[in-house]
Amino acid sequence: MSSLAKYFLSAIIEKHMANSEDVVKNAETQTPDKADANPVLSRLLNSAPTPLRAGDIVEGNIVARGIASVFVDLGSLGTGIIFGREFYNAQDVLKTLNIGEKLAAKVVDPENEDGYVELSVRDAGRDIAWSRLKELYRNQTTLQVVIKSANRGGLVATVENVPAFLPASQLASEHYPRVEGGDKDKILEELKQLAGQTLDVKILDVHPGEEKLILSERAAELDTLKEELAQFKPGDTIEGVISRIADFGIFMRFGPDEKLEGMVHISEVSWDPVASLAEKFKTGDRIKTKILDIEGGRVALSLKALTPDPWLKIAEKFPKGTALEGTVTKLNPFGAFVELSPGVQGLVHIAEFGSEQAMRDALEIGKKYTLRIAAVEPETHRISLKVWHEREEPEKPPKEALTEKGE
Repeated sequence: MSSLAKYFLSAIIEKHMANSEDVVKNAETQTPDKADANPVLSRLLNSAPTPLRAGDIVEGNIVARGIASVFVDLGSLGTGIIFGREFYNAQDVLKTLNIGEKLAAKVVDPENEDGYVELSVRDAGRDIAWSRLKELYRNQTTLQVVIKSANRGGLVATVENVPAFLPASQLASEHYPRVEGGDKDKILEELKQLAGQTLDVKILDVHPGEEKLILSERAAELDTLKEELAQFKPGDTIEGVISRIADFGIFMRFGPDEKLEGMVHISEVSWDPVASLAEKFKTGDRIKTKILDIEGGRVALSLKALTPDPWLKIAEKFPKGTALEGTVTKLNPFGAFVELSPGVQGLVHIAEFGSEQAMRDALEIGKKYTLRIAAVEPETHRISLKVWHEREEPEKPPKEALTEKGE
């Protein structure tokens, strides 16, 4: 040990001894009542430092430097030392600190053979960083991060010097890559344009053991949009612009400055089956929709809710036993779908034909056939049909059904 280090260590020991003597002297001159009246003295007399354990985080002032070591005054806990491998692993940090400056470190050995508390700065920095990240996650604090790079899944940033990932699915609507057809190369190019930008995010998931830190811009955006979203409720009719088209539905931006976003699921687009949303809609189209539900910042929308449900009076229009013409729209292994009127289809079960091949021999997509209503279930939007044979006397459909078909 250098003579300078020995000098500082001697000074520390003398200081602690002097403090101890003062406490003892004060204790001897104080009556029990006076000691109780002095909270500081009472705390010193009735408590002792909690023994250190490996893994504890401690803080102290740097008091001396050796050739490859640093000594830290830990007060009543003793004197800490950073040396050997721990010194070389953290020398980039240690060389920036001066005598007297505070330093946080992690306990490696509470008491080595020389009586020092062995410390690690590198491990302490990691633990402190993850501890702060957990606290930010618990408090749902909004952070500002600078995007470092992009990959096919999203964006990369750092928080508290810890690498973090921001999935593309967690981007705010303003930054979400809107690429027709979902071309991955084009999406990556869109994401790369965000490199260098500062985004407001929240921590979505934090797992120190797995070195996993996930961010969300959507969660941070939601806070700023809560007041605007509170202006809307289920049942409202709203107007907006289509921001994205997916296989399962279309996304629409609405509200002030059109920052809010909702989704129309493919099942809520039309009363008729929709084969391709991309053929029916385009990004940028303005549409009107009805709000079905608002939950957790997600807004469910409907287009078909703005048009009359063709099934409301279906049982009156197509009574059981009625024979009428319908157009075959689809042939499946379990039967044939037949359009009876706009938005209303029935099913002829495969059992009517005996086999799929027999059905395909008997029916052709796009052609009209006379069928008989076997059952009507308006609640589940189901109509069962049977094949009408020429030997049967068909019952005429109700007058209103004929009128609708223009017959």
